[in-house]
Amino acid sequence: MEVEVKLRLADANAHRHVTTLLSPFHVVTHRQQNLFFDGSASELSARRAVLRLRFYGDDERCVVSLKARAVLVDGVSRVEEDEEDLDPRIGRECVAEPGKLGSVESRVLGRVKEEFGIEKGLVGLGGFGNVRNVYDWKGLKLEVDETKFDFGTLYEIECESADPEGAKRLLEEFLKENEIDYSYSTASKFAIFRSGKLP
Repeated sequence: MEVEVKLRLADANAHRHVTTLLSPFHVVTHRQQNLFFDGSASELSARRAVLRLRFYGDDERCVVSLKARAVLVDGVSRVEEDEEDLDPRIGRECVAEPGKLGSVESRVLGRVKEEFGIEKGLVGLGGFGNVRNVYDWKGLKLEVDETKFDFGTLYEIECESADPEGAKRLLEEFLKENEIDYSYSTASKFAIFRSGKLP
């Protein structure tokens, strides 16, 4: 179970303010492309699951993820997640021809076939780009995202934690002290992508 604090930043100015304040704690920046898939009969989405291929940079890395039964309440997300690395070249072939996902040797993709009964193959749903700045701040790993959808840009702070309420409290104190406008995230990036509009 992945448990994350998710706080939405109001706009580009709030994002810039946060990244400037956190710059002494910067660890790495990831340029990500997130692409999503479902069964041709919506077998995954019908059971509140999502299959994602995430590419990093110039295809240095590809990660396949299966997420299921996500719940997001008061800025804390809980989701079942299973992921593993996939050869980026194979990942790109599957993006071009989603039907190939069914024949790739992968524990996660095997689960998709077995648990969701994908009979007629997988179809691509599209996706979005994300620039993720990672910070090591007060013992927390903060991920500050700038997510570019076709219909707008979303700014968000994510922080995976075994103590989400404690992490949320620290983050909210930091944002309030620095007069940064934020709110609790109310939907996952995938849900926003599927809705076709920013919340």
